[in-house]
Amino acid sequence: MVRIERALISVSNKEGVLEFAKGLQDMGVEIVSTGGTAALLERGGVRSVPVSDLTGWPEMLDGRVKTLHPAVHAGILARRDLPDHMSTLDKMKLKRIDMVVVNLYPFKETVLKGMELEDIIENIDIGGPSMIRAAAKNYRWVAAVTEPARYPPILQEMKANGGELGEGTLRALMMEAFRSTAVYDAMIASFMTRRFPGELFPPSFTFGLDKAYDLRYGENPQQTAAFYVDPFATGVTVGKSEKLHGREISYNNILDLEAALELLREFPDRPTAVVIKHTNPCGIASSDRLVDAFVTAYNVDPLAAYGCVIGLNREVDLPTAEQIGSHFVDCVIAPEYSKEAQAVLTKKKNIRLLRTGQPIAQDEKPEFKMKKVKGGLLVQTADTKPLDPGTLRVVTVRAPTEEETKSMLFAWKVCKHVWSNAIILAKDERVVGIGAGQMSRVDSSMIAGHKAGENAKWSVMASDAFFPFRDGIDEAAKVGVTAVVQPGGSIRDEEVIKAADEHGMAMVFTGVRIFRH
Repeated sequence: MVRIERALISVSNKEGVLEFAKGLQDMGVEIVSTGGTAALLERGGVRSVPVSDLTGWPEMLDGRVKTLHPAVHAGILARRDLPDHMSTLDKMKLKRIDMVVVNLYPFKETVLKGMELEDIIENIDIGGPSMIRAAAKNYRWVAAVTEPARYPPILQEMKANGGELGEGTLRALMMEAFRSTAVYDAMIASFMTRRFPGELFPPSFTFGLDKAYDLRYGENPQQTAAFYVDPFATGVTVGKSEKLHGREISYNNILDLEAALELLREFPDRPTAVVIKHTNPCGIASSDRLVDAFVTAYNVDPLAAYGCVIGLNREVDLPTAEQIGSHFVDCVIAPEYSKEAQAVLTKKKNIRLLRTGQPIAQDEKPEFKMKKVKGGLLVQTADTKPLDPGTLRVVTVRAPTEEETKSMLFAWKVCKHVWSNAIILAKDERVVGIGAGQMSRVDSSMIAGHKAGENAKWSVMASDAFFPFRDGIDEAAKVGVTAVVQPGGSIRDEEVIKAADEHGMAMVFTGVRIFRH
């Protein structure tokens, strides 16, 4: 147990600090304070010792220097179990500081307000992190208090224990303190990296995230989970979207909503609907009217679409809402909803409605794509480079028609967002069959053909990687595919091209692989 006899209070976020200081003062704790915090405490009737009385120096440089002094840091860092440390304090006539109550300049908030760079830099705290880290380092004897939510339970524990705090509390405060400074520095590094881009992959990788909310569970009920968001993220994100209706968002909902947004970014110019199940599209279509796009997309695979997540890139109107309302749908995400559409959809108790509030399109500077592995993090650039139709290389006797080329370009965009091995069958601006996530490409071809049924006739096929054997082309021919777009590059390309020629198909190579693992 550590008795708290002296506390240094210097906070940017002053929520609850006056009541906390009063509680400390009532227990006989001497309070040292700075600047605006000291003024607030004085107005509230709490006596405090100015930090300048400790240091013998006035606050200077517009407050940039006030606590960076041995009289402050020695009082925090001195180990109470080392006689030499304690005798040094006595010799230098310095007093112990048993509690540091500090939260930091509002750097994040200043950035989000769109302030000028000079204002942002002025809101980079220096003394605060130094005091927090010093107190956290010496946590066995010093309480590092960084969160206003901690004030009431700390006062309660001290009152119950004659002004003392236990080891468990000191340890918890220490971990919270180090997290606060780590995230703060990570946010500064993240902002500066975006503002002044340097090397793409620096020697160390940092990013600061805020906890948005706890989730009911993870992928399965036996797993716990939470959702963290990047406060500086630009463009449309799941985390920045507003939930208008429905139960809380789940872990799997977030993954599916992200998949819907990523695919919709490929089609900003046309009303488009995507139907997502287990992070794969099971239907997608574009049309002149959003309702037609939705109906077409949903009917690609209505069996798989049961309990789906729907993404729409235009305001949801009444006809579209009525169609959505006739199915069991888990989530809908769209830029906006008309009042009539919202009235229809909110009648369904379990559906979740999310509004992005802005158009869904490719970002000017797409974020990195990351995957956590045990002991590390994989980081790569986003695959946002569009396919240039002028780079398509016809490798068969027959060249594709203009209509087939249009369909292949549509299918290629979709294929990029389907788990490998991926096969897409499409006609014009709609998918008719999807084969996803199979260990062999021919199996994906067979599944896509099965899903398409009669709609496979006169369709085109897109493959995310080369065909290693001709069997995938033979399966496509069986169901009526007339043209194929694929990366090429197999040692058996000639065999695959020959198969296409035998079936009268057109085939083009992109020279680009679009795996998704």
